[in-house]
Amino acid sequence: MSNTGLVRYNMRTVVQATPGAIITLPSLFEGLGASRVVLLSDAGLQAAGIVEQVANTFRSNSSGLNPTLAGVFTEIAANSACETVNAALRYAREVGADSILAVGGGSVLDAAKGVKYAMHNRISDIREVLLGGIKLESWPQARPIQIPHIAVPTTAGTGAEVSAAAVFYNEDLGVKCNLVVPYIEADIAVLDANLTLGLPPGLTASTGMDALTHALEALASPAATHFTDSHATTAAQLIESRLPLVIENGRDVQARHDLLQASTLAIDAFVNALNAIPVHNCAHAFGALYHIPHGDANSVLLPIVMEVLSDFYLPHATRLAAALNVETHGVDNETLLANVIASLRNLQEKTGCMTTFARFEIPAGDLPKIVMAVATDPAGMFYPIPPDKIAQIVEQAIG
Repeated sequence: MSNTGLVRYNMRTVVQATPGAIITLPSLFEGLGASRVVLLSDAGLQAAGIVEQVANTFRSNSSGLNPTLAGVFTEIAANSACETVNAALRYAREVGADSILAVGGGSVLDAAKGVKYAMHNRISDIREVLLGGIKLESWPQARPIQIPHIAVPTTAGTGAEVSAAAVFYNEDLGVKCNLVVPYIEADIAVLDANLTLGLPPGLTASTGMDALTHALEALASPAATHFTDSHATTAAQLIESRLPLVIENGRDVQARHDLLQASTLAIDAFVNALNAIPVHNCAHAFGALYHIPHGDANSVLLPIVMEVLSDFYLPHATRLAAALNVETHGVDNETLLANVIASLRNLQEKTGCMTTFARFEIPAGDLPKIVMAVATDPAGMFYPIPPDKIAQIVEQAIG
């Protein structure tokens, strides 16, 4: 853990969590001073009826509250491609929106942050600020953004509803770029487990493993603190115990409710301890090259990276084991880390997660290209992985 003596911790988003919570959206927006709300989502959630369900909370509002639904944009693409963000931005301006409601998984929630940032800074192309692969701003230089913003996650995975960071696929550069700026996160996150009840087992598992990766990378971070450890540990313990339950019974509202909270806790720890993130470093590269969904990428890579980079993880073995409900008493670090990795592989098996990228049929001849992509990915700036270690990770991952 960090021993600098300086601890900075931020969680600005107000969280409201209960099944059925979306009914409060109009009153929450009124409290934020909103007038014209644009709802951002994707085609899948529109087809599933969730967009209509959320929109109806405004249409059925008979209490005389001020906010109106100015428009609905459901063309957010997977991986938050920059052109998607730009299209949503143009739409928000066309309908005269002064507020943002994001309903969806990580791609939608991150795209909404890009729209918010662009509206605030009066830019028309989010790529303008991502030319170097990452845009970092910090408080107090970064100023509050006076655009009412509520996020409603429909997966328990990315935690993007509360994080002051967003990841976009930059088509021009062919890489995933990062926007890390205070105040782009939502003012309020509404965690409604009812919206996740229809999530298929595969997506439930992969998004859950994404959240678990956030928690474990926060615990192993050189910038970890007691604040981040508490959230990361609780999140990981919940995911390890609840994820198999919802795979067995997708209608388990309480377990879904717990997983949504775990996802929020995990990303909060991850962002506040942001430093070495080798699993995400590799996942971003695979995602950019082969469009592998981020949850699937983390699902496959988490135990592989921990095994190949064992020297990095060994000092944190006790905390990692405790976070996964693995017995720690009287066990040395080497054995503990092996038990942690075994526990992750057991969780993969119980939840039906992908264990390799075999289904993507990645040619073995792509190895040099993948090594270069990992080595040059912006997420590797804190902890550059040695090329020989990257090669070992890739060889195991591609199956």
